[in-house]
Amino acid sequence: MPLDTEFIEQYRRDGVAHLEQVIAPEWIERLRAGVEENMARPGPYAKLYTPEGQPGKFFGDYCNWQRIPEYRAFFVESGLAAIAATLMGSRKVNLYHEHVLVKEPGTREKTPWHHDQPYYPVDGVQIVSFWIPLDPVPSSSCPQYVAGSHRWGKWYAPKRFADSQDHANTAPDYEAVPDEETLRREHELVAYDLRPGDCIAFHGLTLHGAPGNEHAGRRRAFAARFTGDDARFVLREGFMSPPPPPEGGPASGGPMDSDAFPVIWRDGAVASLSAEGRVRPA
Repeated sequence: MPLDTEFIEQYRRDGVAHLEQVIAPEWIERLRAGVEENMARPGPYAKLYTPEGQPGKFFGDYCNWQRIPEYRAFFVESGLAAIAATLMGSRKVNLYHEHVLVKEPGTREKTPWHHDQPYYPVDGVQIVSFWIPLDPVPSSSCPQYVAGSHRWGKWYAPKRFADSQDHANTAPDYEAVPDEETLRREHELVAYDLRPGDCIAFHGLTLHGAPGNEHAGRRRAFAARFTGDDARFVLREGFMSPPPPPEGGPASGGPMDSDAFPVIWRDGAVASLSAEGRVRPA
């Protein structure tokens, strides 16, 4: 779908914007099926962040698009890559990875304040994520974003989701994330009432966090992540998530284009899936 100019300007100014009803219902159903398969057969990076004996369940997993066909088809066929290209101002779009975050009813665990790019082995400014709710999400359970924080020129130390502490092997030049009270007092925080079909687009350096889910409904979310023309694969000092791909990945310092991060949109041409389910790059 063509994007409204105001939405594009808002995304580039604030580093976050709410896009309504751009994911077709059939894709929501397919992603729900993929998430249920993912939870039944977790991948190697899966985590359960809720301590034993506590209510609810906070489940996270990522980098499963190559083994879960619903995820792979969504990246290639849903049309979201074209939206990513418009927001980034990029002539090509690489699939970076997906991240599934499920908070069952009664979950108290928060998602710590962080921004994504310091976790990534990626340099560049053309990095966008789409947080896609698969259930209705009130603003009280929605992730919260610090408007304009992607333009601060700051790189903050990655936080462990399990206990909100900095990773022990974080690069020494990263700063500590400001505390939540300071963020609320000094900056504009935005959150949204979301319906399935909506999504939140946000930049790789936009600070965000999320409350627990003490409501009656599930809060299943699928985050789709993309990179653009200027993105370069880098091997950082310290913690990286996801870990660098063992094979099929790009050379350090080079463009993302590779089997691990295929080009799925280029100058209006889209990738396709082979009969075996492999991505044929655009």
